[in-house]
Amino acid sequence: MTGSAADYLAAERTFLAWIRTGLALMGFGFVVARFGLFLQALQIGQLSHTVRPISLSPWFGTALIFLGIIVNLWSAWSHIRLVQALKRGGTEFARPSSLAIAVAILLAALGLGMAIYLISLREPSQANLQEESMSTHPESGIITIPGHQSVDQTVQKLENILQAKGVKLFAMIDHSGEAEKAGMHMPPTKLLIFGNPQAGTPLMIASPSIAIDLPLKVLVREGADGKVWISYNSPAYLQARHSLPADLLQNIAVVETLATKAAE
Repeated sequence: MTGSAADYLAAERTFLAWIRTGLALMGFGFVVARFGLFLQALQIGQLSHTVRPISLSPWFGTALIFLGIIVNLWSAWSHIRLVQALKRGGTEFARPSSLAIAVAILLAALGLGMAIYLISLREPSQANLQEESMSTHPESGIITIPGHQSVDQTVQKLENILQAKGVKLFAMIDHSGEAEKAGMHMPPTKLLIFGNPQAGTPLMIASPSIAIDLPLKVLVREGADGKVWISYNSPAYLQARHSLPADLLQNIAVVETLATKAAE
């Protein structure tokens, strides 16, 4: 006995419900994928000295989008099978929906992964905040990170990186050396001044006041505790200070990459 009209209509309603579910999954996946960029924008806007990479959000979002595609394809295949079964009067669909069970399990797994991921992005502890406050001055826009080599080795490493990238080193000022010539002593302290006219000129055209902070600078010094510290102006701070267009931020963001590589 073939299925009645009510059976076919019920099958069609179920099919449409699965289509809505697939579309919702794809839409939610897009939101999750863009959420990482939103978090990064917040970190930059707060002038945080460490912008943590938000690398997992796109993966979670992409997984949800693919899940939505799979749900729509699977539901279409299941609907065709159901209609054919109703025509034959079969009862093979009188059992729990494998599609619903699979989607529920996958969503639970993705939800657990996203929960763990969000927990990992929680605010740093008070101890970490105290430690960070010792090496960064957000009100002045100065970022300070620890180095793992001596001052001279770090400076040499920076010079090599600048040369490899084709960035011009305008000057290297040896503050501690000049102090020694004056009969005074200070821990090793050296300032590198560098830049690229092709990157700096558009910045000064867009906002002439940034010329006061250009060329870019990196300070390498030895602290009283013998540790080496690398300091530079935060690109986000410079952008806010001189009202630079967002599309030009990359022209000064190179200082952060250079300092990070030198600190390795």
